[in-house]
Amino acid sequence: MESIVSSSSSSSSVFSKLSNFSSKSSQNRPGLISVSTNFRSPNGLITHCPLISVLPKQSQNRRRYSTVVVRASAAGSGSGSSSPLGPLELESPVGKFLSEILKSHPHLLPAAVDKQLEQLQTERDAQKQIADPSAASETDLVLYKRIAEVKANDRRKALEEILYALVVQKFMDANVSLVPNVAPSKSDPSGQVDNWPIQEDKHERLHSTEAFEMIQNHLALILGNRLGESSSVAQISKVRVGQVYAASVMYGYFLKRVDQRFQLEKNMKLLPQGVDRDTVVGQATADDFKQPIGSDEHPKPHPEVSSWSGNPGAGFAPGMKASRLRNYVMSFDPESLQQYATIRSKEAVSIIEKHTEALFGRPDIVITPQGTIDSSKEELITISFGGLKRLVLEAVTFGSFLWDVESYVDSRYHFVMN
Repeated sequence: MESIVSSSSSSSSVFSKLSNFSSKSSQNRPGLISVSTNFRSPNGLITHCPLISVLPKQSQNRRRYSTVVVRASAAGSGSGSSSPLGPLELESPVGKFLSEILKSHPHLLPAAVDKQLEQLQTERDAQKQIADPSAASETDLVLYKRIAEVKANDRRKALEEILYALVVQKFMDANVSLVPNVAPSKSDPSGQVDNWPIQEDKHERLHSTEAFEMIQNHLALILGNRLGESSSVAQISKVRVGQVYAASVMYGYFLKRVDQRFQLEKNMKLLPQGVDRDTVVGQATADDFKQPIGSDEHPKPHPEVSSWSGNPGAGFAPGMKASRLRNYVMSFDPESLQQYATIRSKEAVSIIEKHTEALFGRPDIVITPQGTIDSSKEELITISFGGLKRLVLEAVTFGSFLWDVESYVDSRYHFVMN
């Protein structure tokens, strides 16, 4: 059976590994262009393993997509169980306040965010003055230090939820609905989890032409020759889908970062020579996309990333196209590439982790005595390839928006390290 979505079997879940990233120093931030699904290192990459069983045609439910989905709509009244914040429920006082504004008066969110950021800055400045040795005795500083840690954690959580609320508002402004969660509908006897429209045209309008070409290539790498089979249904490991979703968020974050620089240099006519030339790259073989589950081999490079790192012979996957933005990224020196391939803040990493976990749930991972994941315990979900495409498109757009709002918030409340 053909492999469609891929991941390293030796990796643990995306959720626990992303947590590890949050505790690392700024020198150990995760890589982005690798589109890692195992998150074992900054150079972790997608590998392609057999993990989808395509259902027989007679059991496929070829039905129309319904629109039973939590819509991030400005018309939300705030009543009922639907929330414009999709799967993640905000918990801090600031987050709850912003959630209510999104439900009732979403156009007021930017002003509310600015006010909250001013308050956070005031609290941070006041805390620094209290911790000044010249302003307190040595005994008091011990207590102040502990209080400062608690307040810093509170500010960090509030900052994360401010970022999330702003991302959701950007979806609302684009009239793009967020998937509420990935779980079978009680009213659907087939157990299929995707009851959402794909909305590809709406997502396309949110990216530049060059960036969307890269997104299409990303989809081709994940779905392979199933890219056009929107109604075909498959059974897939829920953990692996969550890994691909989180990796796609990170890819979208990286893509927006390099696309901003690309668009600026294009407008200023400063693009390197050869960027506009279509690069002809050889086709990747089928073996480049497969690695047996349980294999001890290191993950093979993402085919697109291989060429970025100086190996243009690695080639494209079937269905991938040459891209001006891809050629532009290939012109980066290694240091610049590493810089652009990092998530800049722990808060952004935490948002990716929490949003993905809220969407797919906390996985029950069973480790064998050999140290590998017991795949027999993994939960399988029934989903169409159109549903997979929708999830990847949403994830890439989420990452793109996350870059935008992180930059906006940092201009008013500095927290980004580089």
